[in-house]
Amino acid sequence: MAKSRAVYVCQNCGAVAWRWQGRCDACGEWNSLAEESGGGSAEIARRAARGRVFELEGLAGQGRPAPRIATGIDEFDRVTGGGFVPGSVLLLGGEPGIGKSTLLIQACAALARRGARVVYISGEEAVAQVRLRAARLNLSDALVELAAATQVEDILATCATGDRPALIVIDSIQTMHTNMAESSPGTVTQVRASAQALLRHAKTTGATIVLVGHVTKDGQVAGPRVVEHMVDAVLSFEGDAAHHFRMLRASKNRFGATGEIGVFEMTGLGLAEVANPSALFLAGRDAGAPGAAVAAGMEGQRPLLIEIQALVAPTSLGTPRRAVVGFDQNRLSMILAVLEAHGGLKLGMHDVYLNVAGGFRADEPAADLAAAAALVSSLTGAVLPPDMCFFGEIGLSGAVRPVIHPGMRLREAGKLGFRHAVVPQSQQISEDARAAGVTIRPCADAGGLVAAIARMSTREKTVAHG
Repeated sequence: MAKSRAVYVCQNCGAVAWRWQGRCDACGEWNSLAEESGGGSAEIARRAARGRVFELEGLAGQGRPAPRIATGIDEFDRVTGGGFVPGSVLLLGGEPGIGKSTLLIQACAALARRGARVVYISGEEAVAQVRLRAARLNLSDALVELAAATQVEDILATCATGDRPALIVIDSIQTMHTNMAESSPGTVTQVRASAQALLRHAKTTGATIVLVGHVTKDGQVAGPRVVEHMVDAVLSFEGDAAHHFRMLRASKNRFGATGEIGVFEMTGLGLAEVANPSALFLAGRDAGAPGAAVAAGMEGQRPLLIEIQALVAPTSLGTPRRAVVGFDQNRLSMILAVLEAHGGLKLGMHDVYLNVAGGFRADEPAADLAAAAALVSSLTGAVLPPDMCFFGEIGLSGAVRPVIHPGMRLREAGKLGFRHAVVPQSQQISEDARAAGVTIRPCADAGGLVAAIARMSTREKTVAHG
């Protein structure tokens, strides 16, 4: 009989090594290898069995849309694609204290009030703590079944009794352990084996399972990346502790669109839905100050208007500062280079600070034009019209390139009272989008943007001295 030998598994990426070493060869992380037991090749060969023949089908045929179980929380259902799909597994990640458990207990209560059986398993908190949260949120009347457990086999055996649960929440996957792996809870092997057992249960019974996952310092879901490939959807719950709103994003969804976001506001009674996020992000803005521009952006299929603030100030340092919050640092460097090369601005002796108001993060290139307008406005002192928005991508040649969904951006701007929109000159805009009541101001390149804002500054100075 072949003797089992120990293997060393990286707790950062899941790579396997046959001997201990200080640095993982796969991901380069130091002191991440942990010893775990493994089976020999003879043992693996004995476990293998002859496979069964299954039927293959062609591409032709009628497909039916996946059934949905709506929670009744519109922002949550938007991100999941219309609700939970029976038999699916979702992974929800987020920083500690951001509100993951609050969001899930609200979703569980909403589903339970519709008559569905819902099971909430907590591996981090006692049942009494979950009950206190539910009481604070006025959810104690919902028939949600609670338990504090960490053994996967016990959890699955309990859920198999009685009616099939419509939703099972595991909070969190890092606290679970299974007898199929001989390692401590939280290790890569245990997380992977526990997720595999829960995934198998979901596919065989039709129950929807939501796994809560911790995140690393850079915001990625902790544990092996193979778990993200195993599940059907990966959701991230984001927010800033200094702001009262939270955003739910879908970075992967086999049954819906990715890139969708749901916006919630943290209140004393839990998370409240925000039906109009643009109004929230623009609330309290100082429209009379230079260095502020409104970008008409898109998150998935939802248009959002956000304020981009810039401050350009002379520096006394040899190397000027470039500080960015909510915007890509590399894109800011590119925009500054384009404004110098094609706009005639001298920014080499100025500190530059760029911020997206409200704690939002603008990732799409369509925000380039608004960022450039805010930078030029701050440098020249020109105040941009409060009813003007911007969208367009700036290329290295200085040209402003068209972006997707211009109609949705213009209609959202018109709904919020904006009357002017600076858009790429080559942007194709439909007639119904032009009927949104927003005047289109085409912009061909970065030089034209600088010249237009400079004319605004000249008119303001003339009026002030007149």
